[in-house]
Amino acid sequence: MNEIISPYLITIFVAWFGAHVIKYIVGSIKKEKHGFRSHLFISGGMPSSHSATAVSMMTIIGLRDGINSGLFGLATLFALIVMYDAMKVRRSSGEQGEAICELIKEQKSKVKLPRAAKGHTPTEVIIGAFLGATIGIVVFFSTI
Repeated sequence: MNEIISPYLITIFVAWFGAHVIKYIVGSIKKEKHGFRSHLFISGGMPSSHSATAVSMMTIIGLRDGINSGLFGLATLFALIVMYDAMKVRRSSGEQGEAICELIKEQKSKVKLPRAAKGHTPTEVIIGAFLGATIGIVVFFSTI
């Protein structure tokens, strides 16, 4: 492999950046008040950048190293954990955070409102996974 930049790193960057550009576009259509820079680091939203990044890595590993490789198995496990966490754990904690904020406001408490980071809906995770697979395939064919 005489590549200047690793296709594995390219796919991570392109998937992450691409997902956040799409989040910005979706947010603009929905008239959300976030700027582009904040969309690069926002939690939640369409599509899941975590899913896009993890699946793009899994895809390029499968294409370059083979789906029978141990590394592909590990990447698949990692992608499944990331997607499960985004839909179940982070989404649940985000909903709990929003409920706590509402209670604090309702009680007119002087307690500082916590940051309630959103997780993802199943649709956001699925779209992120499709985006990641597509980017993994494109990067693979662009770098062979």
